[in-house]
Amino acid sequence: MQVSRSVFEPNSVSVQQLPFSHFVRQGDGSSPRRAHIHRYPASAWSLSWSKRLLDFSVAVLVLAVFAVPMLVIALCVRLSSKGPALFVQNRVGRGTRPFAIYKFRTMEAVPANSSGPGLTRGGDHRITRMGARLRKLKLDELPQFYNILRGDMSLVGPRPKLPQYATAVDALYRPGLTGAATLAFRCEEDILRGVHPAQLETFYNRRIRPLKARMDARYMSRATFRSDLRIIGATFLACATPPRIPVSFRDNRGQTLAFRALADTGSLFEN
Repeated sequence: MQVSRSVFEPNSVSVQQLPFSHFVRQGDGSSPRRAHIHRYPASAWSLSWSKRLLDFSVAVLVLAVFAVPMLVIALCVRLSSKGPALFVQNRVGRGTRPFAIYKFRTMEAVPANSSGPGLTRGGDHRITRMGARLRKLKLDELPQFYNILRGDMSLVGPRPKLPQYATAVDALYRPGLTGAATLAFRCEEDILRGVHPAQLETFYNRRIRPLKARMDARYMSRATFRSDLRIIGATFLACATPPRIPVSFRDNRGQTLAFRALADTGSLFEN
């Protein structure tokens, strides 16, 4: 199946190569946090051609089977709110190479010269009604199989980050559609709901980002074909069940707490 890049990529998307130090520096301008990533060398499977062949084969299959449903979703998005059906944004890929990621638009369209928060909290007023349904079932991520087909992404790996949120681990692997930290933080938007908007960036950069980087680095250093299949299977189950904030994030009244240090959660995803 041949897919034309121009069908998905508008001319307005610009890609600029930036130095590696730009992606690993903290959002508040402080020194980069390495999160002890050097202790976790990549597994043979994580960087193998076999993994790439699996990614390519699954992407072709999904795009062929879901071509018509994706067109229907695109039409619903286009008719339910003003703006394009696809959301296109620059993210950081392997080797710090920027690439354009594709999603079905789930938020209100904004002018090209305006910008909003890079983080999404639970109850974000920018999310449309149609977008909320798509996000709940993760259907807004379907266009990313085109990114996988192109080689920008993989089925399993660290989620593709905006430049200001990228860490050292993001330069080592192809970003993934799902991954260890993605599953562990599937309720991230609900966690961020309890953070004051003025502290959102600082909270994420100091508390959540380093932990997610360590979890992804630990998993990718031990990843195998079988462990990737388990992650994919767990992702399907997660999409079918409502996310729940872990007990560690709640007080005795069930309200969300400010993020506190967790145990070595990376062990949950070891082989």
